[in-house]
Amino acid sequence: METLSGKGNITPAIITEVANRFGTPVYLYEADLISEKCDNVLSMPNKYGLRVRYAMKANSSSAILQYITGKGLHLDLSSLNEGRRAHLAGIPYNKMMLTTQEVPIGKERIDLERIIQKGMKYNVCSLRQLELIADFASKNNIPLSMRIHPGDGGSGESATRNTGDKYSCFGIHLTDIEKALSYAKSKRLIFDQVHVHIGSGGDPEKWRENIDRELGFMEKYFPNAKTVNFGGGLKEARMPEETPADIQDLGLYAKKKIEEFYNRTGRKLLMEIEPGTYIMAISGNLVTEVIDKKQTGSDGFEFLVLSGGMEVNSRPLNYGSRHPFYLVSKDGKLLSSDFDLKHLDKKNDQRIPVGRCCESGDSQSLDEHGHIVPRVMANPKLGDYFVIGGCGSYCSSMSPFNYNSHVQAPEVLLIKNELICIRKRQSLKQIVANERQLPQRLIS
Repeated sequence: METLSGKGNITPAIITEVANRFGTPVYLYEADLISEKCDNVLSMPNKYGLRVRYAMKANSSSAILQYITGKGLHLDLSSLNEGRRAHLAGIPYNKMMLTTQEVPIGKERIDLERIIQKGMKYNVCSLRQLELIADFASKNNIPLSMRIHPGDGGSGESATRNTGDKYSCFGIHLTDIEKALSYAKSKRLIFDQVHVHIGSGGDPEKWRENIDRELGFMEKYFPNAKTVNFGGGLKEARMPEETPADIQDLGLYAKKKIEEFYNRTGRKLLMEIEPGTYIMAISGNLVTEVIDKKQTGSDGFEFLVLSGGMEVNSRPLNYGSRHPFYLVSKDGKLLSSDFDLKHLDKKNDQRIPVGRCCESGDSQSLDEHGHIVPRVMANPKLGDYFVIGGCGSYCSSMSPFNYNSHVQAPEVLLIKNELICIRKRQSLKQIVANERQLPQRLIS
């Protein structure tokens, strides 16, 4: 059976069925691929135990969270609301850790403390967060985690995804560690976990370097720490020429270094990782429709106008990210795939996919500087389907879906050969539900 990329079970026939049943644009996820990725990370070599926390911000849909935690993963939260949202999906707080830029006060502070008492781990990321949590944590004998900004050595797929250099302010900077620990000692606080995340989708070699660096921090500054969290950022391969992170190799390296740490200190460390993209990216496709075709002259380009663009996948605009493209005819034939372009003319079959938004940057093919880049693909007819792969993470959860008043796209999960709608298409009434009109007396 012909699949889009040679991986998973998504066939051209399934694309046409999804488009006909749910309309376009629509996100389509595949449970079998999610399961495979969960199994991969759970089998990562380790010495004294492994806890995997799924980075919820990658894809926050309730059904996705239920499925992933059902596989045995815990959650990495980036906001207090993510925790509340996951809890509404039936996930207990003791399977969550909050690592956030937020500084909750007032009612939010009361709720944060309530949720911590229900088992959520709090990862301190600033001196102010530390000062605000100190008395509560001390009084209730609650051990904390600390996120350290390593000062250098960050790595990301783009500059905006590097969280370990001077341009990023995530965590307590290494130069403030002694100050933070001195304050913690005065409050009789215990840090039983250390966390360093250097960026998303970066060089696996940098990930190895971070293992060495973080274990050094553990040994020097945190005598009571029992857990070392190496963060996420495990590289995934969306495009045919890309290579994903070798989970087994990274695990073996971490296992070796944790064993060496034990031999030096007598301390057995539980290892944590926080994959998001690695779990979800290639499990998701964005199904759109070719609604128009345009061109800009003999020295210009040929454009395919799609039923969804930056409002459903903003990664090309934000980062210059590349996604695999598939063209499927209305009658379910695969016209072209980035995984097999041999039958196309590399010179004459170049086209540019763009969306409906009133923005020159609304294209699914941009470089890191925001310049449009033609790509090789088949010449579709109006009404054919343009499928964007690698959209399982940081697409539905991060895109500005109401820009130009477009509605949020539905999400569908292929699970056990069933297509299950896990998010309905938003309505225009839902977009304006919280808006309030001016009284007539104030309208001139």
